[in-house]
Amino acid sequence: MKDLDPLLHNQLRLAIMSLLVANEHISFNFILEKTGASRGNVSVQISKLEKAGYLKVKKSFVNKKPLTTMNITSEGLDAMDNYTKALKDYLDI
Repeated sequence: MKDLDPLLHNQLRLAIMSLLVANEHISFNFILEKTGASRGNVSVQISKLEKAGYLKVKKSFVNKKPLTTMNITSEGLDAMDNYTKALKDYLDI
C-alpha cells in the first residue's frame, strides 16, 4: 500500500488543494469563504503548500486593495493524483 502524503492528509490543506484542482486559480478570500477557516490558519497552510511546490502564490493590488491568488503546480497535481490513488487503495476501491 502507498503511504498517504502527510502534507495533504490535513483537512484544510486537502480542501485548499481540492479547490485548486477544480479551479484554474483561486483567491485567498475564496478559500476563506469555502472553508470557513481563519485567515491565519489559511495563510499558514498556503505557505506549507507553496514551500512544498504544490501551488504558486501571486500577490497583486486591485483598486489599491491587496489580492492574493494561487494556482496549482504540476507537482501539486501529481501529489493530488497520488493521494487519491492511495486513498482508493486503502479503501479497496
